[in-house]
Amino acid sequence: MPSRRKALLAAAVLPGAAAAAPAPAWPSAEEIGRRTEEVRRTEAAFAAAFAARDVQAFRRFLAPDTIWVGQTPLHGPQAVMTAWQGWLTAPQPPFSWSPDLVLVLPSGELARTSGPVLDPGGKPIARFHSTWRRERAGGWQIVFDFGTSADG
Repeated sequence: MPSRRKALLAAAVLPGAAAAAPAPAWPSAEEIGRRTEEVRRTEAAFAAAFAARDVQAFRRFLAPDTIWVGQTPLHGPQAVMTAWQGWLTAPQPPFSWSPDLVLVLPSGELARTSGPVLDPGGKPIARFHSTWRRERAGGWQIVFDFGTSADG
């Protein structure tokens, strides 16, 4: 019976203790705005590295635990680099992209970018959707990436 009493007491006290815990110290709205622009510039730099055929720069944007979703999920930078090798080394980029949506969580640690993927003639062929994680030293790396059809 004493152990049941302790369990009941703990169950009664824990919700109050959780409510008393201080809220996380999230960045200010101004800082979230700054990070949003930082992510927008990072996505643009990522696309520019692809357009410039700069394989090393492209690779630096990939988090060690990145997952790219396609017909088969690609786990890790090496899998992405292997799968994208042909696109990265072709004389001309087969497509381009730029964000038209950039969102940063209130914690300031994760961001979402999305936008059109265009063929070389500028026709929309898909939409990209990426999740970026803020690194301890600053900067952002892509942790999830996937595409959808241009109309969906």
